[in-house]
Amino acid sequence: MKNLRELIEYNAFGVCTYLGEKFNIATSRIRLYFIYLSFLTFGSPVIVYFIVAFWMNLKRYIWFGRRNPLWYK
Repeated sequence: MKNLRELIEYNAFGVCTYLGEKFNIATSRIRLYFIYLSFLTFGSPVIVYFIVAFWMNLKRYIWFGRRNPLWYK
């Protein structure tokens, strides 16, 4: 079960982990709050989650492009 959890955490977008590291809060607590908010607000935090995931991927691609511009032409 622990291997499955680690696989999902590393292959998912990593938004909760990023927010936990940024604000110095436990990742499990952020995930728990996200689940509670999703049930209370009928899934609207999912939209915010996807926006943050898109922003993180875009930021990563820009950073890698600046690091080695020959890869992203």
